[in-house]
Amino acid sequence: MAGRICSPRARSLVSKTPVRTLSPRLAAVTAITRVLRSGRNLPDALEGPLSRVPERDRALAQAMAYGVMRWYWRLDWLLSQLLNTPLKQRDVDIQASLMLGLFQLLEMRIPDHAAVAESVKLANQLKKTWAKSLVNGVLRNFQRQREDLLGRMQRDPVARSAHPPWLLQQLQQDWPQDWESITDANNASPPMTLRVNPAHYDRNTYQDLLLENGIKCESARHTEYGLTLAQPVGVEQLPGFSRGAVSVQDAAAQLAAQILDAQPGERVLDACAAPGGKTAHIMERQPAIAELVALDISEERLQRLNENLNRLGLSATSRTGDAAQPTAWWDEQPFDRILLDAPCSASGVIRRHPDIKVLRRREDLSQLTQTQAQILTALWPLLKPGGMLLYATCSVLQQENTQQLQRFLATQADACLTPIKADWGREQKAGRQIFPGEDGMDGFFYACLHKA
Repeated sequence: MAGRICSPRARSLVSKTPVRTLSPRLAAVTAITRVLRSGRNLPDALEGPLSRVPERDRALAQAMAYGVMRWYWRLDWLLSQLLNTPLKQRDVDIQASLMLGLFQLLEMRIPDHAAVAESVKLANQLKKTWAKSLVNGVLRNFQRQREDLLGRMQRDPVARSAHPPWLLQQLQQDWPQDWESITDANNASPPMTLRVNPAHYDRNTYQDLLLENGIKCESARHTEYGLTLAQPVGVEQLPGFSRGAVSVQDAAAQLAAQILDAQPGERVLDACAAPGGKTAHIMERQPAIAELVALDISEERLQRLNENLNRLGLSATSRTGDAAQPTAWWDEQPFDRILLDAPCSASGVIRRHPDIKVLRRREDLSQLTQTQAQILTALWPLLKPGGMLLYATCSVLQQENTQQLQRFLATQADACLTPIKADWGREQKAGRQIFPGEDGMDGFFYACLHKA
């Protein structure tokens, strides 16, 4: 059956239908609800609602959504004390509204009366008028019982740390002396760190350029081209961003290209490469490499990698494929160096992605460690004798890091661990671990393997 053809007038009327704008609170609640109900990650969940918020209010909407996710386990504990009966699954949006109200009362410089009134208004906007009295009553009760509730909260490890029970237990087991500093760092807002493209500027020159534009910054420790901003800004405010003068990349992630240290004429593989920050950095540091193959299992994410490389004026051999199944994409030409930025729990970047604390489950760990082992074993034959494989994760869990490397070394007779000599992170039995917040960096793990 042929599709209907709209007249020009009908098309004009359709195109002019106004899109209903959202208040920053309703946008935040919509995104939080999508995370809790559908398991979507927060950036994806925010994308649609945020586009419908007036531009002047988007930062507020984003701060509210990220704040609720950051303190979710604390807010969840408070609700368990304030609600007589748990909310039904279909009312996750009311749960999100209550959490947003509590977050405003606890963490934001918003008058209490406004936080309560705006939260009650959300029930109307969500077309759940029955919940107005519930929202009002819960938030008023919190105000009355605030001191007692916060005192009892300090005695509950999950509520105090705002981390899920399984992750808190794992951190305590892996890092008995450091778990509290790790959870504190996970709950802090991260800095914005840049990587200057040496083809455009040296670091000092670009730092001066930022200062001329009213953007204060300082050199990022342990990096060659890193600058950490005093306050985050939109990338459109960064001089030369659109023409590739600078990229946004955490200082710990910048260490990958430095450790890999690709040399002229070498063939390099960046496995699990998207969205391409490390790929670009490798090429910026060493324009004379023979070839860089950027591999990712997701075609959509690989498209983002290519867009990032285009902005920087770089090109790589991008291939869609599973790193654990090289026969489908490898041309049988060995690599001098391989960067394996392995899929992991992302437990070291929770401060940037607080929804990880809600979305990740204990059972995910066994699947992730199995995938890491499969990729390591599959990529090892692709490395030339004398070549180097750099294993990296943005995790602080030993099962994915030191223990993973120890298991691999026990099965590969020609694999040699080379200690990383550095003044960052902590040396482990295999590899080097950075905790989140150390010298302003995200939590990362690196280990160098050479083929004998």
